[in-house]
Amino acid sequence: MRKLLFSWLVMTFFVPALAQEKTAVLVIDIQKFYFPGGSIPLVEPERAAANAAKVIAQARTGRLPVIYVQHDAPKGMEISDIVKPPAGESVFVKQEINCFNGTGLLEHLKNLGIDTLLICGMQTHMCIEAAVRAAHDLGFKVILVHDACATRDLSYGGRTVSAADVQTAVLAALKTYATIVSTEDWIKQGR
Repeated sequence: MRKLLFSWLVMTFFVPALAQEKTAVLVIDIQKFYFPGGSIPLVEPERAAANAAKVIAQARTGRLPVIYVQHDAPKGMEISDIVKPPAGESVFVKQEINCFNGTGLLEHLKNLGIDTLLICGMQTHMCIEAAVRAAHDLGFKVILVHDACATRDLSYGGRTVSAADVQTAVLAALKTYATIVSTEDWIKQGR
């Protein structure tokens, strides 16, 4: 019942609002170093990347711009083959956690007339969180596809927090800055 009500709310209020906006998909750091065998393996990055690929395919069908962000790294920097951009799609390389810091991303978005960002990628607790907060502060409407993001276990003060709990905590904090949806909800709305 809850799921049905949520889907109705999304379709009734969320989808019509998107139709009036200029949306771009921002794919952040879905790079090889986050996969098994990489220097910072995440929990279930393949699942998140597969969902991101669905979001990207839907965006391309709807002719939405898809923009990639790639963190500069000495090893494993390549974008995963699961979501690899074709020639012609924009890729911004960053040195900082915040993808707007030190890149031409903001100017590019302004030139495209973008007012809404649909965000997916890796790591939820770092670069995704920074992008969502920064985009909101810069005046963009932000939509975060929660199951097209991945994170990892974190430790502090002798305590380890599971990736699932890290994901939940970050999403709980980000709901103030973004509309949080699933891949399925994004696909259903037919963008």
